[in-house]
Amino acid sequence: MSSLRDLPSVDQLLQNSPVDNWIHAYGRPLTVEALRASLEAARHGFNKSGQVPSLDELLERAQGYLSTWASPSLCPVINATGVILHTNLGRAPLSPSAIQAIQDVAIGYSNLEFDLPNGRRGSRLVHTENLLTHLTCAEAAMVVNNNAAAVLLVLSTFAKKRAVVIARSQLVEIGGGFRIPDVMKQSGARLVEVGTTNRVHPEDYQAAIHDSSPALILHAHRSNFRITGFISEPTLVELGEIAHQAGIPLVDDLGSGALLDTAQFGLSHEPTIGESLVSGADLVCFSGDKLLGGPQAGIILGKADLVTKLKKHPLARAIRADKLCLAALSATLLHYLKDEATTVIPIWRMISAPVEALHSRAKNWSDTLGIGAVIASQSTVGGGSLPDETLPPFVLALTVRSSNRVLDHLRTCLPPVVARLEANQVLFDPRTVLPEQDNDLLAAIRSTLDKN
Repeated sequence: MSSLRDLPSVDQLLQNSPVDNWIHAYGRPLTVEALRASLEAARHGFNKSGQVPSLDELLERAQGYLSTWASPSLCPVINATGVILHTNLGRAPLSPSAIQAIQDVAIGYSNLEFDLPNGRRGSRLVHTENLLTHLTCAEAAMVVNNNAAAVLLVLSTFAKKRAVVIARSQLVEIGGGFRIPDVMKQSGARLVEVGTTNRVHPEDYQAAIHDSSPALILHAHRSNFRITGFISEPTLVELGEIAHQAGIPLVDDLGSGALLDTAQFGLSHEPTIGESLVSGADLVCFSGDKLLGGPQAGIILGKADLVTKLKKHPLARAIRADKLCLAALSATLLHYLKDEATTVIPIWRMISAPVEALHSRAKNWSDTLGIGAVIASQSTVGGGSLPDETLPPFVLALTVRSSNRVLDHLRTCLPPVVARLEANQVLFDPRTVLPEQDNDLLAAIRSTLDKN
């Protein structure tokens, strides 16, 4: 009859030959912890079954713990969904130059905050400011860790305990529950809503300015939804005139931050950073990892005197960008300066990909696998950008008995594959699969079909 006394001790388990390899691979402390966890699980299981696991079973469980603990939870995946800026999958993939720039500054020391010509302390903000001002003709610029932080910094600097005027139609919420009103409240600013959900008039802003003496007007671009029908709203130019007549700044939260005209790729026109500045915005805030195609960052640019105040605010240090972000962002911005964004930056290569090339690639997948059909479908930009806008791709479509089981198995592959389900077919969109991932994708599909 089995007894808990039959369980070996940790020291006895350490004498087994596989454990020596584990100690070499994972270190002794973690190995010992895994063995103890295996024994504890055996004791717990004994109370239910009355059976003591074998030595091999104990070691196998311990090895499972080690493998799980030592495997990073953040890992690369293949995005076959057709959603270019997939927020849950990390948004914009970086260009090879941006990746190299990260490696170059990560491998050793860098002049992050050191002025090499003068041999004294410098500012990390200079590494991207010249590139940003050159590209946009803004007077000054700075970078923080994301766009929510950028908006928070602007409001905290200029509007703490003061009113901020914003149209009711622009009180947006984006992914993860981020809401403009909540950020305004966190900054200490007092929200003054004007107009109605569908119609806002210049006199609404003027009346609010007269009644509340606000610190600024905030314009938030509705980048992830549209209002249609019986609508009216002042242009950014009109808002700039109203703000400047009142002697207060106009802040434009663009969100996506496009430097290229999306209309040239068959999409609707997304307001660009340059257009915002020309229209009269004194400060513009936007993300680095959306339509810019770079790393996660919040970018603020505009009038020099306003940006200088932002740089000096205590919150700026708490939300500053690190050296890896600044390196990748600088490399990404350089692609725009060199007029090579559509050929080098992954998201713009995806957006501008010819339909014929996508069809050819999907057909090659089908021919190589000997299964599936190439059908017309639709890709989306995603990332809270260009709502309802689609791009016309061709995709590989697989008709399988259990589509959900296939999708589940694909996510267990190395690397995991995230596809999409449509009309009971599993679709693989070549627009968002990087060319160098083709072999891994096909291997994952083969493995999945063999087991399903």
